[in-house]
Amino acid sequence: MLNKLRAFAHHEKIRLVLAYLAGASTALAFAPYGLWPIYLIATVFALHQSSGLSPRAGLTYWLSFGFGCFSVGISWIHVSMSTYGGIPLIASMALMALLALYLALYPALTGYLLQKISPTTSIMRNIILFPALWTLTEWLRGWVLTGFPWLWAGYSQTEGPIKVLASVIGALGLSFVLALIAGVFALCLQKRWRPAVIIFPLLGLATYLSPMLSSVEPDGETVKVAMVQGNIPQSMKWEPETLWPTMSKYMDLSRPLLDADIIIWPEAAIPAPEYMVSEFLDNASKVANLNNSAIITGIISHQQDNFYNSLIVLGNHNSEHQSQADYIGDGSNEFKKHHLLPIGEFVPMESLLRPLAPLFNLPMSSFSRGAYQQPNLNALGHQIAPAICYEIAFPEQLRANVNEGTELLLTVSNDAWFGSSNGPLQHMEIAQMRSIELGRPLVRATNNGVTAVVDELGNITHQLPQFETGVLVADIPLVKGQTSFSKWGQSPILILSAMLLGLAILRQRWLLKK
Repeated sequence: MLNKLRAFAHHEKIRLVLAYLAGASTALAFAPYGLWPIYLIATVFALHQSSGLSPRAGLTYWLSFGFGCFSVGISWIHVSMSTYGGIPLIASMALMALLALYLALYPALTGYLLQKISPTTSIMRNIILFPALWTLTEWLRGWVLTGFPWLWAGYSQTEGPIKVLASVIGALGLSFVLALIAGVFALCLQKRWRPAVIIFPLLGLATYLSPMLSSVEPDGETVKVAMVQGNIPQSMKWEPETLWPTMSKYMDLSRPLLDADIIIWPEAAIPAPEYMVSEFLDNASKVANLNNSAIITGIISHQQDNFYNSLIVLGNHNSEHQSQADYIGDGSNEFKKHHLLPIGEFVPMESLLRPLAPLFNLPMSSFSRGAYQQPNLNALGHQIAPAICYEIAFPEQLRANVNEGTELLLTVSNDAWFGSSNGPLQHMEIAQMRSIELGRPLVRATNNGVTAVVDELGNITHQLPQFETGVLVADIPLVKGQTSFSKWGQSPILILSAMLLGLAILRQRWLLKK
């Protein structure tokens, strides 16, 4: 009976279906489910089942695995296209499937090279080549065509026991470790125990020691932050007649909490160019100054015929007690979003695409790009490193904007585009990982959730319910020092992966010559 089941599982079409199901199951490892062992189990299964396949069969096997992972894991993307992009549901699902198929090319590349270089189960294949290929192709996915690093394997471990390693090796490094563990377990299925006896104690020791490589410690200060969740319906947000009611709502929600040091409004909380609402901004800045506070808000800034998705600081920039507010609307103490969202914030080949469908002509889809590295925002003398919406998913960009003086990480977003799907919750999970990597508390202010505070260890300490109007107030303990990831970033794990890949290729060539 067991032999019949094995033969059934190795039938080509059944094998591809099982690969798809294994990939689809990985969605449960990410938010909101957080069943972190599932990603590991699915990867062990796929690695074991693909052993002995030809390079071509390895490509199709891992393509099916990847398509399962992304067609389920990012299925929420169709919500914005069908609800706000003017595209019929069937068409939006088809476009989402095409995106999932593109993203599946990266694990497919891993599968092809894995079987080309080392086709059968071995130490070289499982614990040297596979982790290297998996890491390098995940990095490529986060870079090619502006990058889409969503659902990196490492994010599945945000609630797992190895998450502390991210302070040394980052989320991409966790992807490497996860692939390594999967490779060891796949060897165990072949009753090859020695690698497990060596590697698992070493990983346990590394996990235990990794916090000791960080110099992050409390500095004894706290900052009181209030994050306003306006809960403005996306269908109303960009309507001209709702501009003043929207701004008034944010001001009214903030007024009882002006004793906070810093008040934060989310991405594009003011849905208009800065010059159109200068009177409102001046008045809000004066109110903040009179109450010894600062307001950070999302807005559209305009400079030299370019529009930017920006954050500006109203009220007091440099200290708590000032005779007058610092905001003058000249572009100083402003952060301009660098990593723009394709289609949503810029349209490639726009002369061709814009006429095709409302999806390619969304409000504010013609932004210019800010600089990659920008000064921290300064609010009451506190140094804050921001990331607007999608760019929180790019660890190296945020790392480039964090220095030893940075006290807080800030990310603002408007996830109303994605309704009650898993997208906003996965977005929150990614933000948690940035806190672990960089060793700084993070505040996340959004239009309709998830608005939350994360400590420097990646734990959510305060949170508002989604889809409710409210204000989240928190006294946040500040820290000082640096993590290893802050200093070195992704370079060490990428260099290691490239070296291991090179070693595997050289070994394969040596075996062929032998």
